[in-house]
Amino acid sequence: MKSVALIASTLLLSACHVPTEKEGEGNAARADPAAAPTATDRTSLRFPDIVTRQPFRDPPILRAQVLLDRAGFPAGVIDGRKGASYTLALRGFQTANDLPVTGTLDEPTLGALNRWRDVPATRTVAIPAAFAAGPFVPDFPKDAAEQAKLPFLGYRTVIEALAERFHTTAETLAALNPRQTRTKGVLRVPNIADVDPATLGKDERGWNRTLQLLGVAPDQPQADRVVVDKSEGALKAYDAEGQLLAQFPATMGSRHDPLPLGNWTIQGISRNPDFHYNPKLFWDVSDKKPPVLLKPGPNGPVGVVWLDLSKPHYGIHGTGEPQTIGRAESHGCVRLTNWDAARLAQMVKVGTRAVFQE
Repeated sequence: MKSVALIASTLLLSACHVPTEKEGEGNAARADPAAAPTATDRTSLRFPDIVTRQPFRDPPILRAQVLLDRAGFPAGVIDGRKGASYTLALRGFQTANDLPVTGTLDEPTLGALNRWRDVPATRTVAIPAAFAAGPFVPDFPKDAAEQAKLPFLGYRTVIEALAERFHTTAETLAALNPRQTRTKGVLRVPNIADVDPATLGKDERGWNRTLQLLGVAPDQPQADRVVVDKSEGALKAYDAEGQLLAQFPATMGSRHDPLPLGNWTIQGISRNPDFHYNPKLFWDVSDKKPPVLLKPGPNGPVGVVWLDLSKPHYGIHGTGEPQTIGRAESHGCVRLTNWDAARLAQMVKVGTRAVFQE
C-alpha cells in the first residue's frame, strides 16, 4: 500500500472532496454505552461507537457502496465515487436480486437496498488501543530480499490499517474527517461492522485477528463454484443451484501473463501465507536475484490469502494495493482486495471449482 503522510496519533487528516450525486439524507449518530476504550479494552479490536452532535449527511454513492459491500457485491474501495467497479457492483447486485441490470442506482435497486434502511453509511468510532498499537512497518522496503528480513509484512501506518479495516482509502478518511471536526482518537468511517468474537472458530496462523482487522465475518455462504470473468473484470461465487452469491472486482492477467482460461479447482487454502518468491517466475524481475521466503502480512505479494489452483503457479490472492484492483495488471493470477480475498476464503473449500473465462 502507498504510504500516506498523516499523523495518525492525533488524526490530523486533511480535508478533500467526495463527489456526490445529490445531498444525502441526514444521519443521526448511533449511541453506544462505551464513549471510548477503557483500560479493560486493551486487547479488544472492537471499535466503540461515539455519540457526536456534529451533523453529517451521508453521500448517496458512498452509502450505496457500503450497502453493496455488506450484501457481498463490493465496489472495491469505498470512496464515494462513480467508476467502473461501482457500476460492476450494481450490475452484480441487480443480477442476484432479479432486477433490471442497468448498472445504475435506479429506483428498483434503491428499493432492494432499502432492506438496510436502518444502516447508516458511516459511523463515528474510537480507535481501540489494541488496533493503534500495531505493529507497523513504517520503512517498508521495496526489494524482496530486504522484505525477507522482516518477521511480518505489516501495515506501514495506523491510517493504512484503518483504511483496510473500513474497506476504504486514506483520502476518503480525510474527506470524512475535515479539519474542524478532528478529535484525538476518534474517526468517522464507512460503516463496516465489527466482527463478533463469539463467531470466530478455530484459529489458524492468526486468522481470527486478521478477520477482525479486515472487518470480515467468518460466517459466509458456501460457494459451489467461482467464475472469473475476464470481460467483466469480476470474480463471481455461485451456489449449487446457480444463484449468484457474491461478486468481487478483480485484477487478472496481462499481455505477458494472460489469465489461464479453463476449468480448474482450488486445491489449497492458505490463510496468512508465507510466500516463496521465485524471480524466475516473473518476466519483469531479473533471474539473477535469489529466491527468498517472505513472511505473512497484508502488505506481502499475495496479501492475506492464497487460494492455490490446479494450474501450477497460479492462484487467487489478496494485495497490499487495494486501490489498484481493476486498474492494473497481474502476473496471471487473480488479485482481490485483502478483505474480499478473506471473504472468499470463508466461502470456498478444497475441491471448489474455478472457471476462468473470457
